[in-house]
Amino acid sequence: MKAILALEEGTVFRGEGFGAPGEVAGEVIFNTSMTGYQEILTDPSYKGQIVVMTYPLIGNYGVNQADAESAKPQAEGFVVRALSPVASNWRKEKTLEEWLKGHGTAAIQGVDTRALTYLLREKGALKGVLSTVDGDEARLVRKARESPGLVGRDLVKEVMCGKVYPWPEEPPAGSRPYRVAAVDCGMKAHIPRMLTQAGCKVTVVPAAVRPEEIFELKPDGLFLSNGPGDPEGLPYLVSTVRQCIGKIPVFGICLGHQILGLALGGRTYKLKFGHHGANHPVMDLSTGKVEITAQNHGFSVDPESIPGNEVEMTHVNLNDKTCEGIRHKRAPLFSVQYHPEASPGPHDAGHLFQRFVNLMKSGGKQG
Repeated sequence: MKAILALEEGTVFRGEGFGAPGEVAGEVIFNTSMTGYQEILTDPSYKGQIVVMTYPLIGNYGVNQADAESAKPQAEGFVVRALSPVASNWRKEKTLEEWLKGHGTAAIQGVDTRALTYLLREKGALKGVLSTVDGDEARLVRKARESPGLVGRDLVKEVMCGKVYPWPEEPPAGSRPYRVAAVDCGMKAHIPRMLTQAGCKVTVVPAAVRPEEIFELKPDGLFLSNGPGDPEGLPYLVSTVRQCIGKIPVFGICLGHQILGLALGGRTYKLKFGHHGANHPVMDLSTGKVEITAQNHGFSVDPESIPGNEVEMTHVNLNDKTCEGIRHKRAPLFSVQYHPEASPGPHDAGHLFQRFVNLMKSGGKQG
């Protein structure tokens, strides 16, 4: 099955299709993780994107249900240098190709991913079309240029839950559980799991939730999850979060961090090619400690745009000096741009879930 990846600026890559036949459009980005392709593909934050893996050999350990971050692949398409002909692992339930085909996800192998990554690094993330059904390169480039892209789009409504529901797992026996309303913007499954392990009783609510619905739950804290697309395309959630600030402790990650920045009166902007991978160094400015973090985002908060002098930047990305965390000096809230739940990735930042619990335990007093 022949396949083509065509980019909006005119570059075309030919290869061999695997997974499901078809044609998809999305923003083409590269991910620098060596493993964790199943967690990456099932992360709802990748909705609207075609993922390129920089590691050359993908699929050698197959897939299994336990490692899925959502019920199905969320990325629009998948690009690899080489698909492993063998999937060998005792936890394997299916091969990567079987799994993608079963979920209707198109993929391409045989692509020079080094050249493609270099192109994306130099020109920035580009809109693209991946097709196994159309062999006309010029037409595919035109389709890529005409595709919607991410800026201004609300992709959260395509991946959030449809109604309020209790997370089924229970906090450790004997603990005093803290009630957390977790706003689902496309939340990875390991996030409520980590909150639960930290001692929280989690109720998941859709991103379109109204403030009064949150307060009816009488939560001890509010959590804002990761998710796809442009945070400025979510004015309804920004308004809801703004009405919660100062009333209950708030913890946000990734898109939730960006939403908090907007709710505090700041601005976000699109990064050239984003941060996608499990090896990004971030410094905690209060301690000087460096953590290696898992990241997946294409937008960033401009901390200088937040009015007043009550919000401080707490973490910085050591690769490009962008904002990786903020906290309010008076209101009980903090957020980080990276993924402390990992999956995949290092576990350096997992302590932030306990920090959120401590904030609720203290009645909202920042430590």
